Amino acid sequence: MLTSEVPNPRDPELVERLILDLLDPQLKGHALSELRKKREMFQNLALLLWNSFGTVASLLQEIVVVYPALSPPTLSLGASNRVCNALALLQCIASHPETRTHFLQARIPLYLCAFLETDNKAKQFEYLRLTSLGVIGALVKADDPKVINFLLENEFVPLCLHNMTIGSELSKTVATFITEKVVVDDAGLAYVCANADRFYAVGAALATVVTSLVDQPSKRLLKHVLRCYLRMSENPRGFAALQTCLPPKLKDGAFNSCLRDDPSGRHLLQQLLVKMTNGKKGGAAGNSAGRMSWG
Repeated sequence: MLTSEVPNPRDPELVERLILDLLDPQLKGHALSELRKKREMFQNLALLLWNSFGTVASLLQEIVVVYPALSPPTLSLGASNRVCNALALLQCIASHPETRTHFLQARIPLYLCAFLETDNKAKQFEYLRLTSLGVIGALVKADDPKVINFLLENEFVPLCLHNMTIGSELSKTVATFITEKVVVDDAGLAYVCANADRFYAVGAALATVVTSLVDQPSKRLLKHVLRCYLRMSENPRGFAALQTCLPPKLKDGAFNSCLRDDPSGRHLLQQLLVKMTNGKKGGAAGNSAGRMSWG
């Protein structure tokens, strides 16, 4: 009898009950935690979350309620964990092909900007930034131009650059991955290379990451950086600018040992260095002219 009363963690009815519990202030904290743990078990959890009455509003309430604790920084670790549970469920919605567009149309990512702007390095703030980046990362994985346009229109690129320079290795990796996805898109590359200020802001953030990797190597993060540089070099203006602002550490063998057992990483670095050494890009003007023409 007792075993039959133990809930099956894969029981759809259990998930539905937990979603209903999100509307009960007494049960909400437990429901957030349990749904986050179970989100990989149910392919349609995003649809249930999005289409059930009051659920998304309930998740957004968890975000808004901690805004006052961001500045001055009084956010507790417990409060951070709770809002991160809500963010993980929003990431689930952002990942699903049937809810992603609705998620963007509702402009829900804008609720995350306040978290991504923080610079406190305490663990609870780092969790908050990392989980928020995870939501944006889930969106860009779809390679959907509408997602990139939304990020460009709402100034998410500067937020990613900010997180590339202050966060943990994992936060830097996710933020750089998002930046890579932006520049891989034609509209994103045009945005970054539209004027010198934008380009050099991206270049400065990438250079800061490169410097940090000298002492704390990460193959995955380095490869995201290299893909960003390679893509930026495909724009004539970007190519001209990279002739002078590519970090010296990429050229002096500093990452040889890091990439020793990574053929794909070595290929990316060699490809970038060969392109820069050859000194020309189809359609590019000379370095000076390329820079001077920028607005």
